[in-house]
Amino acid sequence: MAAQELATEVGVAPACRGLGVSRATFYRRHRPNPGHQQPRPTPARALCDAEREHIIEVLTSERFVDRAPAEVVATLLDDGRYLCSERTMYRVLAASQSLRERRNQREHPQYTKPELVATGPNQCWSWDVTKLLGPKKWTYFYLYVLLDIFSRYVVGWMVADRENSALAGRLIEETCHKQGVKPRVLTLHSDRGAPMTSKCTAQLLADLGVTRSLSRPQVSDDNPFSEAQFKTLKYHPGFPGRFPGIDRATAFCQSFFPWYNTEHRHGGISMLTPDDVHHGRAETVLAGRQRTLEAAWAAHPERFVRGMPKVNPLPEAVWINPPDNKTTTGDVAH
Repeated sequence: MAAQELATEVGVAPACRGLGVSRATFYRRHRPNPGHQQPRPTPARALCDAEREHIIEVLTSERFVDRAPAEVVATLLDDGRYLCSERTMYRVLAASQSLRERRNQREHPQYTKPELVATGPNQCWSWDVTKLLGPKKWTYFYLYVLLDIFSRYVVGWMVADRENSALAGRLIEETCHKQGVKPRVLTLHSDRGAPMTSKCTAQLLADLGVTRSLSRPQVSDDNPFSEAQFKTLKYHPGFPGRFPGIDRATAFCQSFFPWYNTEHRHGGISMLTPDDVHHGRAETVLAGRQRTLEAAWAAHPERFVRGMPKVNPLPEAVWINPPDNKTTTGDVAH
């Protein structure tokens, strides 16, 4: 009010500047209420109600009920008639709530989100198959990898010239025996590839007492640990673009996986090696790191502005899709 009274004497800009009022606020406060604005006038070229009703009647007639507006306009023009444009027909249909998809739309079934947790080795494995480029275009070799999600330890792998459920079953069976997996303890998670969903694989897992878990269709993050491991493989400095033969692909994997298990420090397991975590040496290694940090702090405490440093603990649990009300530090693959 004060700004309005002063504006009549000195102008709006000086009045707002002198009273510390924003000019935008001043004009907005004196703008008419949008709720009381006058209705928009109807253009002279607009269709009247009778014409709109006639358009609806024509479009819903037996002749045109299954025709698109563009086809209706063309047909009427061939008959020497013009009602309105195609776009106007769409607006009239939308205003009468008669515009919708006529075809029956397929509804995909609701798949349950897999929620898996591992608190130790050999409780939950993730497995997948990736392609390795062969010597020529459109030639591939197939790498099968079984990964323990708690320790990130590659428990089994195989290179083959085809993707086959029988080969996958042999790898799974041999790996379970090698790791001493007991019945009804291990869960094996995978995507929905052909070897994973085959009846042979399902029967084998049932015979071994292994629970099968599958990703949801068209969901890319239901199997993150295997995908992250494949990225580590293919981004390794020694990974070639192509392999001249299956022997060379096998030879590369024979050198890569020992390095991955015993030398690679993994961000998801406190920068430990998968081998240390899988075989129960994690606490010993972390205790040694802590003693080293304490010795460094005792020698130069002024260099540690936040006090005595502490090593990051090993995650107590690792999840695939933790529940929404669950917070954990071990549910992300690195």
